[in-house]
Amino acid sequence: MDTYTLHRGTVPLFISLPHDGSYIPPDIAQRLLPSARRAPDTDWHVSRLYEFALALGASMIVPNHSRYVVDLNRPSDDASLYPGQNTTGLCPIVQFSGEPVYQAGEEPHRTEIAQRVETWWAPYHEALRAEIARIKAAHGRVVLWEGHSIRAVVPFLFEGRLPDFNLGTSAGASCTPALQQRLADVLAANDGYTHVVNGRFKGGYITRHYGRPSEGVEAVQLELAQHNYMDEDTFEYLPHRAHRTQAVIRELLEACLDT
Repeated sequence: MDTYTLHRGTVPLFISLPHDGSYIPPDIAQRLLPSARRAPDTDWHVSRLYEFALALGASMIVPNHSRYVVDLNRPSDDASLYPGQNTTGLCPIVQFSGEPVYQAGEEPHRTEIAQRVETWWAPYHEALRAEIARIKAAHGRVVLWEGHSIRAVVPFLFEGRLPDFNLGTSAGASCTPALQQRLADVLAANDGYTHVVNGRFKGGYITRHYGRPSEGVEAVQLELAQHNYMDEDTFEYLPHRAHRTQAVIRELLEACLDT
């Protein structure tokens, strides 16, 4: 199975969906608890949700493997992105529910983690770097858009209920103030949804690492509450909800293309 699928577009917008994959190789799956084998912490259907962006000319990269194999949005040294807060790591051993991922004694050790980084993490990031460079060479700038989703209520990770749209720019460091303001204005104008800018989710490793606005590379993460487009319990995609949500995402992406 390929590590990822890459679509090369024609505009300075690159959409990365690092948690869309759900495939877990059998040799790993047999070591997981039954509750983890269904890959419940997948960013379900985000590639379907963002599919319309291809018609806008955006580039898009989508992995095939689950974050339980290796989390593409964590640093390869597994340094915590949110020190002092509950989170999950490079090769997660805890589910968002707080339950273990692995059966007792079956967790991956250092050598296996290094192999997973080499096999799956490194190729994805090599592709990210190459496509960012290609787009920037063609257009002089690029916006890297990190598309994510999560259940609205995850007590292990955050208190209360998550807003519908959670925009992260590493507290303003990963994009220009002008872009952040345009995106915030779009969300403020859509009063049918709740939103926050740089709340609990300020952007993961990809946003923080690749966002260098002074060099013409801006990065933004959108963490979307899943009930806006799917059933959070059955993982079923709900087109009638998704259609409304896609309209807001389209406005956000179009704002990224404004200069």
